[in-house]
Amino acid sequence: MLKHVDRDFRIIDETDDYIVVDKPAFLLTHPTKPDQRTTLWKELRELLAFEIANGGQVSIVNRLDRETSGLVLVAKTSAAARRFGLLMQEHRLRKEYLAIVLGWPEWETKIVDAPMDRQGKHQPSVIWLKQMIHPAGAPAQTEFRVEQRFTRSTSIASPAASRLPLAGQGEDGGEGRIKFPKQNCAFSENKFALVRAIPKTGRTHQIRVHLASLGYPVVGDKIYGPNEQLYLEFIETGWTPKLERELLLPRHALQSSKLAIENEHEWTSQLPAELARFVDNSL
Repeated sequence: MLKHVDRDFRIIDETDDYIVVDKPAFLLTHPTKPDQRTTLWKELRELLAFEIANGGQVSIVNRLDRETSGLVLVAKTSAAARRFGLLMQEHRLRKEYLAIVLGWPEWETKIVDAPMDRQGKHQPSVIWLKQMIHPAGAPAQTEFRVEQRFTRSTSIASPAASRLPLAGQGEDGGEGRIKFPKQNCAFSENKFALVRAIPKTGRTHQIRVHLASLGYPVVGDKIYGPNEQLYLEFIETGWTPKLERELLLPRHALQSSKLAIENEHEWTSQLPAELARFVDNSL
């Protein structure tokens, strides 16, 4: 039975074994520090307090970055958690994302097969969690499909300030930056694309790193976007008009849009309002 409560997420589906929710941007999926910040995990534990008191649990199956919105599958029992874990190992739990990127890809479909690792293991990195493509890294593969190409003005309005993280509140307490071919990313052209991303593996920041490596970074990405200093500037100052001019969106434009258990269930989620407006206001 679905529960309708005033929380920071929307319930898509629920059974005795699992719950599927639509997470907004800026809500942490899981605690990263021993503080009192609101997280999806904490809110679900409050929501499912009765189940937990009777032997249940809250096990998040597909963890999303703080700024990534969309579908999250959560196991409510240990048996369900084990089952979903096995399905992921067998590649039977399929995930799809929608990303708005800078530039117009010259391809319709593309498969990136490029191993990834934490940059700090191979070269200096001021932000601990920053990832990079490196031959010594773990296998990482993503399929991309262009859904729509569009042009638009780069002048947009930010959402309410109450939805934005404060200065010092990065995605997971610190990340990093990446270089990419800048010729594809000029804002002066006002060219953007909506791209479907289908990850075959689940590495940290995989979709964002792979898109940036192609020269089409995700709009609003403070880490892997057009300027290496923007994330550190954001940590110091919070969201500013200058950052808005350079990033266009106060969050990276990445949405977990589909989850599917092979031959069983499929859940979908539309682009949230701020991303849909960005696409719909095309020229």
